[in-house]
Amino acid sequence: MNPRHMKNVLVALSAALVAACATTTEPVRAPVNIEIQEAVGFTITEEARIGGEVRVDYETAVSYLEQGREVEGIALLEQVAAAAPDLSAPRIDLGIAQHRAGDLEVAEKNLLLALESNPEQPVAHNELGIIYRKTGRFAEARRSYEAALAVYPGFHFARRNLAILCDLYLADLDCALDNYEAYMKTVPGDEEASMWIADIRYRLDQ
Repeated sequence: MNPRHMKNVLVALSAALVAACATTTEPVRAPVNIEIQEAVGFTITEEARIGGEVRVDYETAVSYLEQGREVEGIALLEQVAAAAPDLSAPRIDLGIAQHRAGDLEVAEKNLLLALESNPEQPVAHNELGIIYRKTGRFAEARRSYEAALAVYPGFHFARRNLAILCDLYLADLDCALDNYEAYMKTVPGDEEASMWIADIRYRLDQ
């Protein structure tokens, strides 16, 4: 299998959850902040006023996932998502965890719920794009990657995924070349992508 078929880069998600003074969880549209570290990745943060117990449960669930305790992490994230339905972070983490566990249908549902809370969540759009690509919905995958890039054009994981999609699945070499080149401006040390660019230029010249 071409190694580009296996390049599904997942982005770490971090939520800054502000504990409420009381047990109230008044719905608040959670703003999304993007902090970029070009060579490493992204930290996506959002702020929401929630109960302290929910915040602790969220942090515990993420810790479980980091330890490879997926069943426990997913179960606790489901509780957090139910308690804080206006927060996109738990839904995105659920989607990523369920994706890794092979449950693409449930992963997709949680990512769509995350976008209901925050339509401009680039991680959710990128993750949906990967799922759409894996399930053969290439036009939807393209729209999802492009939606992520519309929120943040420097989101190099989405840029790379879009380039691969155009190259291998849509046979759109101009799209692939444009996005590989844009990706390389952010991650200039990716030698594999450099080879792909050379290959596409060769094919376009034929």
